[in-house]
Amino acid sequence: MDFGLVLQTDPPASRVISLMKRAERNGFRYGWTFDSAVLWQEPFVIYSQILAQTRKLTVGPMVTNPGTRTWEVTASTFATLNDMYGNRTVCGIGRGDSAMRVAGRRPDTLARVAEAVRVIRALARGEEAEVDGTPLRLPWVRPGAELPVWMAAYGPRALRTAGEVADGFILQLADPYLTAYMVRAVRDAAAAAGRDPSGITVCVAAPAYVTEDDSPGALAHAREQCRWFGGMVGNHVADLVAKYGDRSEAVPRELTDYIKAREGYDYAHHGRSGNPDTAFVPDDVVDRFCLIGPPEAHVEKLNALRELGVDQFAVYAMHDAQERVVDVYGTAVIPAVARTS
Repeated sequence: MDFGLVLQTDPPASRVISLMKRAERNGFRYGWTFDSAVLWQEPFVIYSQILAQTRKLTVGPMVTNPGTRTWEVTASTFATLNDMYGNRTVCGIGRGDSAMRVAGRRPDTLARVAEAVRVIRALARGEEAEVDGTPLRLPWVRPGAELPVWMAAYGPRALRTAGEVADGFILQLADPYLTAYMVRAVRDAAAAAGRDPSGITVCVAAPAYVTEDDSPGALAHAREQCRWFGGMVGNHVADLVAKYGDRSEAVPRELTDYIKAREGYDYAHHGRSGNPDTAFVPDDVVDRFCLIGPPEAHVEKLNALRELGVDQFAVYAMHDAQERVVDVYGTAVIPAVARTS
C-alpha cells in the first residue's frame, strides 16, 4: 500500500513544501493538495517547488475539475512539470464542488468530466485530442510522457464513469463497508467497458489523527479535529439525495442517513477543523469515515482496507497535529502495514 499526504495550499506556501518534504522522509510516496483557486493559493505553482525539493514524491490535486481551467492549459501544466522533473505528477479530477460553487457556478456534468479525463491524459502524453471541436496536440511533449488521471466519485453514475475512463478511483472516506461497495461498482463498470478492473488504482483519502491511547478524552479530541470531514463529504451526499432521494436503492443508506440534520454549508470553513457547519456529523460517522486512535488502530483499519483492494491511503492532515501524524505514520504505521503485506 502506498501513502499520500493531502494538504490545503494555505499561505505560506513554504509550510506546504516543508510538510511534503517531511512526508517523503517518512515514507510517503504521494503529495496531494486541494484545488480551489478562490479559497487557497494556486497549487501548480507550489507543485514545482515541491518537486524541486523532493526526490521521488508524486504530486497532484485532490481534486481539480474541468471548469476552472481550459483542458489544454491543465494538460500543458502537468506536461511541463513532468518534462522538468520526470513523470512525477498525477491528475485527480472531479466535478468541482468547492472550486465551482465558490465562483458562483454549478459543478460540471459527469459527461464533461469523462471527456476531460480523456483529453487531458492524451494531450499530456503528446497525443492529439479534440478540444471544443478543434484538434490539438502539444508538439513539445517528449516520447515517454505519462499522466495518470484518477477520478473522485461517490454516486452510481460517477462510479460507473470512473470505471469506464479513469486510471484511478479516489474515494474520500475510509468506511470499510462503503469502500467495498464502491470499489466493486468501479471494477464492475471497468469490466463492462472492456477494461481490466485490476488496472484501476484505488485511493482512499480521509483524515487520520493519531492519539497517545484510546482513552475517551483522547478519542473525543480526535473526533472534534476530524468532524469537518463528514461535513465536506456531506456536500456530495446532499447532491446524491437531491438526485436519487434518501431511500433509493442506488445509494447506500450507510452513506446518506447521517445528513438528515444538515442545515447548510459555508465554504469559508471548507476542509477545516472547527467548521461550525459540521456539528450535525455524529461520532459514529467520524469513526467510520476517518482513522483515529493509537497507531495500532490505524494499522488494523489500513490492513482491512488493503484487503478490500485499496492501493493507496491518502492522509488528510487538516487538524492540530500535522507534523505528528506524518512522523508517527513514518515510524509506526507505514512500516507495520508493510510488514503485514
